[in-house]
Amino acid sequence: MDIYENGSRPTRKARSDWFTGTVWQDPVIEAPAPARVRALRVGFEPGARTAWHTHPLGQTLYVLSGTGLVGLREAAPRVIRAGDTVWIPPGEEHWHGAGPETGMVHLAIQEAEDGQVANWLEKVSDADYLTPPQTTPNRP
Repeated sequence: MDIYENGSRPTRKARSDWFTGTVWQDPVIEAPAPARVRALRVGFEPGARTAWHTHPLGQTLYVLSGTGLVGLREAAPRVIRAGDTVWIPPGEEHWHGAGPETGMVHLAIQEAEDGQVANWLEKVSDADYLTPPQTTPNRP
């Protein structure tokens, strides 16, 4: 068993080739083989977001605080809020991040396949990011 004490692993700024804006990452777990789970706490400042990407085995996002957006190709983004859980199937091109005027923090959980957890693509355009979000029935 390993215990990683709070503060024992530094927060790091996310790579600018995979993210737009200021994004902070805190490692949660990168389990040793044969386990494949990897998780990060990711904090997005307002306007910050990932690039388009996929995951070979899918991804779960659990929103810890704030309000953000998640988008798919050829679709308006969807609003996500603290307490929401999002499942993104394997191979689905998507992005996620903060709202234009609100920060958002989520837990990102995914599994590695042959050591890879994500396939990074091009950055999300401002036009895609600023597309008015889809409305969800019975939700403000």
